[in-house]
Amino acid sequence: MDKETKTGIIDKFKHHKDDTGSTEVQVAMLTGRISELTSHLVAHKHDYQTQRGLLKLVGHRRRLLAYLNKQKVGRYRELIARLGLRK
Repeated sequence: MDKETKTGIIDKFKHHKDDTGSTEVQVAMLTGRISELTSHLVAHKHDYQTQRGLLKLVGHRRRLLAYLNKQKVGRYRELIARLGLRK
């Protein structure tokens, strides 16, 4: 993921001017990385190290979403709607 993409994601999901580590920003960054790795694995089916990394990222995102769902349900629902998760 290049710098412009990361900056764009942070700008879309931040809560205040210096926000780079909120749960929403972290989940959005992980979602971008997951989509990149998924497209890579479509072309390279036997890249098992990337597959393992992808599974770790998916687990991390799942834990962050569970935390957000426990703490702030409204922000959780807004985030999954904006990212297009949980169809």
